[in-house]
Amino acid sequence: MTAWLLRRCAAAVAIVFAVVTLTFILIHLAPGTPFLPGPERAFDPAASARLERQLGLDRPLPVQFALYLGQLVRGNLGDSFSQHRPVSEALAEAVPNTLVLTGSALVLDFVVGIALGIFLAARARRASAALVDQVTLFFYSLPTFWLGMVLLLVFSVWLRWLPAGGITDSVVYPSLGAWGRIGDRLWHLILPAATLGLVGAAGTARFQRAALLEVLHGDFIRTARAKGLRERRVLLVHALRNALLPVITLFGLALPFLLTGAVLIETVFSWPGLGKLAVDAIFARDYPLVVAAAILASATVAGGSLVADLLYAAADPRIRVSGT
Repeated sequence: MTAWLLRRCAAAVAIVFAVVTLTFILIHLAPGTPFLPGPERAFDPAASARLERQLGLDRPLPVQFALYLGQLVRGNLGDSFSQHRPVSEALAEAVPNTLVLTGSALVLDFVVGIALGIFLAARARRASAALVDQVTLFFYSLPTFWLGMVLLLVFSVWLRWLPAGGITDSVVYPSLGAWGRIGDRLWHLILPAATLGLVGAAGTARFQRAALLEVLHGDFIRTARAKGLRERRVLLVHALRNALLPVITLFGLALPFLLTGAVLIETVFSWPGLGKLAVDAIFARDYPLVVAAAILASATVAGGSLVADLLYAAADPRIRVSGT
């Protein structure tokens, strides 16, 4: 088991390195420079060239990459061109907001998805289950950014029940107490988290339903029923534990979905997280910030896959015994 874990960690490091290399090359080869002025200012080629020399951007790309790796090994992510501060400070502000958003969406995804999957499996071939199944298919087919704009239009513009964007109310928030500030943050979190979570929950529900229906035909389920156990206990205790194994794998796949979805959702809802920070950095050609965001995102995805494998081993004793 230890050797397997070491191999998985080495593979995760290799994946992160590959992402860093590809991102570094692509962002440097993209048209434009970090020093293009706004429309209200005149363009000075001499000033742009001087800044490129100061930052080493006039050197060959392999040399720039080698220097960047040297700084990265020392824990230095560089300075942001667009925000004029260390990249680590910009990430320290944005990452907690993204963790709150994706964490809330992940909980909503699996709690609602597993509950719906159990309902669909328990009431298979009934009209109510068929209706819920079609609703989940509808939500699963929706693009996250489109669903976000629809929810924004309905609940913020038409009904005015929820805030249209941001992480807090900039006017009221400073005067609120501790519980009031928590409530204000949760109030602004509802729409973006629901957008990400509902689309994911629809897929999880269909996945969980299929896994449960397959397990319910097993011999151990017939044995449990023959012992006189209630159907609820058979479903929730005996069948669900075995049917959760494929869903654990889905947990590892949910992290890339949430991170890519967060890029769009944070832009739609003006949520100041890692996704919005990365989008703004791409348009500004902020090379250090773009690469740092890619490092963080790829490390999160690789770590999520590793956690999913460990959870799979914890849930299935056969994997722990074999050590594979």
